[in-house]
Amino acid sequence: MGARPPRRRAPPAAAAAAAPGPLGALLAAALLAAAGAQQSATVANPASGASPDLLPHFQLEPEDVYIVKNKAVSLACRATPATQIYFKCNGEWVHQSDHVTQHSTDRSTGLPVMEVRIEVTRQQVEKIFGLEEYWCQCVAWSSSGTTKSQKAFVRIAYLRKNFEQEPTAREVSIEQGIVLPCRPPEGIPPAEVEWLRNEELVDPALDANVYVTPEHSLVLRQARLADTANYTCVAKNIVARRRSSSAAIIVYVDGAWSEWSKWSECGAECTHWRSRECSEPAPRNGGRDCHGPELDTQNCTSELCTHAAPGAEDVALYVGLVAVAVCLVLLLLVGVLVYCRKKGGLDADVADSSILTAGFQPVSIKPSKADNPSLLTIQPDLSTTTMTYQGSLCSRQDGPAKLQLPNGHLLSPLGAGRHTLHHSSPAAEGADFVARLSTQSYFRSLPRGTNNMAYGTFNFLGGRLMIPNTGISLLIPPDAIPRGKIYEVYLTLHKQEEVRLPLAGCQTLLSPIVSCGPPGVLLTRPAILAMGHCVEASAENWSIRLKKQSCEGTWEDVLQLGAEPCTELYYCQLEAQACYVFTEQLGRFALVGESLSMAASKRLKLVLFAPAACPSLEYNIRVYCLSDTQDVLKEVIQLEKQLGGQLIGAPRVLHFKDSYHNLRLSIHDMPSSLWKSKLLASYQEIPFYHIWSGLQPFLHCTFTLERLSTSTCELACKIWVWQVEGDGQSFTVNFNIAKDTRFSDWLVPDNEMATPALVGPSAFKIPFLIRQKIISSLDPPGTRGADWRTLAQKLNLDSHLSFFASKPSPTAMILNLWEARHFPNGNLSQLAAAVAEVGKQDGALFAVSEAEC
Repeated sequence: MGARPPRRRAPPAAAAAAAPGPLGALLAAALLAAAGAQQSATVANPASGASPDLLPHFQLEPEDVYIVKNKAVSLACRATPATQIYFKCNGEWVHQSDHVTQHSTDRSTGLPVMEVRIEVTRQQVEKIFGLEEYWCQCVAWSSSGTTKSQKAFVRIAYLRKNFEQEPTAREVSIEQGIVLPCRPPEGIPPAEVEWLRNEELVDPALDANVYVTPEHSLVLRQARLADTANYTCVAKNIVARRRSSSAAIIVYVDGAWSEWSKWSECGAECTHWRSRECSEPAPRNGGRDCHGPELDTQNCTSELCTHAAPGAEDVALYVGLVAVAVCLVLLLLVGVLVYCRKKGGLDADVADSSILTAGFQPVSIKPSKADNPSLLTIQPDLSTTTMTYQGSLCSRQDGPAKLQLPNGHLLSPLGAGRHTLHHSSPAAEGADFVARLSTQSYFRSLPRGTNNMAYGTFNFLGGRLMIPNTGISLLIPPDAIPRGKIYEVYLTLHKQEEVRLPLAGCQTLLSPIVSCGPPGVLLTRPAILAMGHCVEASAENWSIRLKKQSCEGTWEDVLQLGAEPCTELYYCQLEAQACYVFTEQLGRFALVGESLSMAASKRLKLVLFAPAACPSLEYNIRVYCLSDTQDVLKEVIQLEKQLGGQLIGAPRVLHFKDSYHNLRLSIHDMPSSLWKSKLLASYQEIPFYHIWSGLQPFLHCTFTLERLSTSTCELACKIWVWQVEGDGQSFTVNFNIAKDTRFSDWLVPDNEMATPALVGPSAFKIPFLIRQKIISSLDPPGTRGADWRTLAQKLNLDSHLSFFASKPSPTAMILNLWEARHFPNGNLSQLAAAVAEVGKQDGALFAVSEAEC
């Protein structure tokens, strides 16, 4: 960027006309004065007035720059000799007040030097984005004329998230060439590409067997065993750094035979042998084994030997072995017959007394009133036959599920035959149920315990399963199970690290992973699965999908929220803290979101714990960052109970954005005369990907403090938690570490002994007979719109009318959703008022108190 060739001197008038803004008059006067001086100089020395050296030339010209995020950029130019310098951007002069000017003198020539700077913001560039590129240019004036600098282009830098082509896993034979393609995401400036092998940088300068093509593909000239690894393509520019999916490369070796050994000596049976081994090379990494025999025998006497016939001892040995084998087979057949008879006998018995009573003797949460004649009671249906589900755990496409239908009344009189009623404790039932489930391959990943599991036996009256303190429940509406059938249903909360849910790109898990089943049961109406989520939902920032795991183990998208459902089997009502999934097929579900912009955020709950007792000088404060759902908070509380921790501050919520910025934590304002921190750095940091794409539902950092005396019990400090260039929260800690327990009320109450399964009418707020009357009254279209659509509008559910209309009873769907959202603390009077306002039913019918329900 040296001086440009001198331009023809512009006339003073022209130079004045080119001057920007109100400076034109002043510059015109200055140029006229300079012109008069030149004329007098021409008289003294005619040749000097025509010298082009007095034209300004640039010592510094503006260069192309990139705007990163919202940071303004600076453009500068410097010229000598120059009386004025101004910037012109996209053909328009920059205002005088936006210039920063510095004057100096060139020491070597004594000529005046002027340097000018301006700032360009992202908003200025975005105004003309898409029309043309944004450029700026310097114009310098001197007494001899003007000179223009080169154009500098200002561009907004970015790097998209998705690779145009990612490397794929391969299995190759040794010494075979490998090409791993990689086309980085689109970006400005274009991304630089580097490769990682098992998270270590691949440097072609250190390995002659490796090189990277101009198209960014990684080439291994000859595959070696050491090249077996996971390869990742990394693209980066000044804005961001992106990683592709890792590609597993396996270099295998097919086995080959060694040379035959020498023939052995001729043996007693007139044969000799030779051998070889599959060792040159031996098969490696799944390579093929050698084909052919490894032992070769041959007659060594030209078949002149005669072999003696087997003696009587050999015959007796063979006969004995055959007899033993026959006896073992007979014993095995007898054992199988005995087992089958016992199994058939057990099927004829009633294995659990709850099957007899489920739905017919409802377990009421509140004591019944003997003097209330209007209480709803359901009499047992003695005409139904028992139909226990015995089908496949996964629905099959090639035929209906197999159901064994033993005849006979469900409550038939006990005859002379043997009937057993097993009474056991809940813990024993839970262990037995889990043991039965563990025999099925689909349930091998279920937790071996009942802490995160609920189960129950249900019939056509329906019921509810709940996992206490997690916000997870399964509502089985009335008539969802066909009459005459009894299902044993379970509900399970999985740990994220135990169930591998693949996440790609900008996807993140927004809910717990929940299973309900068995998956193959027949439901005639949708059950409702309720679970919490941690998303700040908005259509412009998120694409949210409901995923379901198939019987083969793969995860499939069954519903995209906000889009028209492709099937009537699934539907999801997303609310601020929870989602309600309508499903006619039970299985394993999770809510996954993909961010569409950097404004997409998910809620993190920040919780502070510390030891309840501190006998030593050291004191640890644990700051947990967890997904804002009840199940994760329950897990953290259980962990802290084992560690002997106590809550030392009210939990806070932080909105964590998809900005690729890490989460930072720091501690401040501790009294140095009483406490000191052992943290060496000024802050701790949790990487962005551990929070957004990690498998751990909660992460934590520990601040280790040390008090200078064991008599010090008062702790006062501030703890800051913030995302770089994002949201932040601060905790003011001020408490007595020996006796302060004022934050214990924030903890979730320990209701582990709450009833996890409710069967029949006790599982619902709305009495059964009143529910049936509401359905029969509001399902038919009303003459003045007084039907189920009006009820949905009054309950703020009118955005789901198309889904309700697709079901045989829209009113039943509305009431089921109300039950799922409002149990057990729902206000039945408000629902009754909403139904009465519809106008199709007698208002007195719904004047039912909660005590009567």
